Amino acid sequence: MKEPLVPVVPMSHTAHIRSHRKPRRSASTLAMRAGVAGGVLGTLAVAGASGSANAAEPVTQTLELPTLTADLAAQAAQSADATEQAAANYQLQAERDAAAAKAAKQAKADLADAKKKAAEAKKKAQEAARKEAAARASRTAERTTLSTTADAGSTTVSTSTSTSTGTSTATGSAAAVISFVKAQVGKAYVSGATGPSAYDCSGLVQTAFKQVGISLPRVSQDQSTAGTQVSLSNLQPGDILYWGGAGSAYHVAVYVGDGMFVGAQNPSTGVVERPLSYDPPTGAVRVL
Repeated sequence: MKEPLVPVVPMSHTAHIRSHRKPRRSASTLAMRAGVAGGVLGTLAVAGASGSANAAEPVTQTLELPTLTADLAAQAAQSADATEQAAANYQLQAERDAAAAKAAKQAKADLADAKKKAAEAKKKAQEAARKEAAARASRTAERTTLSTTADAGSTTVSTSTSTSTGTSTATGSAAAVISFVKAQVGKAYVSGATGPSAYDCSGLVQTAFKQVGISLPRVSQDQSTAGTQVSLSNLQPGDILYWGGAGSAYHVAVYVGDGMFVGAQNPSTGVVERPLSYDPPTGAVRVL
């Protein structure tokens, strides 16, 4: 029996050279390539069949978005927080701008109101100054008239030796002062007036003594220290009575004798003659 012959495969003339051998590919790489090739061929086959079956029907492809990773989610959250903070800052700035505009508007209105009030106050002050100037001019004219009247009647006053005042007797200048103040009883009380139709308390006293050539200060505070201080128990007709402290008196009148005085009391009574008990004075000064 003959042994079978084994065919002899001739070797390549480059088989013994290592550098000419092709590198072996791993099984995973070959499988992946086979899968890709199979997928491509399958897709081509389906596409061809679909194209031949219905060439007018479009092929729809669905793309799936990649799932966000943890890093991308964190970045998106930070971006959202930044956007929200920016919006809050814009809103706060808008509120501040609105408040500033409102404050500016209110300040403008307040300034206009202040200017209006200042103008009104200035107008009132000017009117008061005008009235005061007119009153001063009127008092000056009245003083001139009184001075002329006193000069015309000085001879009659000097020849009079006595004036009866009840149980008291006034002579000389005191009699002239008492005669004058009694003649003013019933006239009006007007603050700042010095006659001839109205007086205040110190205006009556000043004008009365001017009739006999004695110049007294204008206000009661100064008239209360114009002469020699005398006791209320030792009064003489023509003495000046005062209420309040010497140098700070708030009212004056003329003692006319027999426990009586004449004074311009207040706007409701005017110039009156009253007993000392009606309103007891604080002190008295003597200038005659």
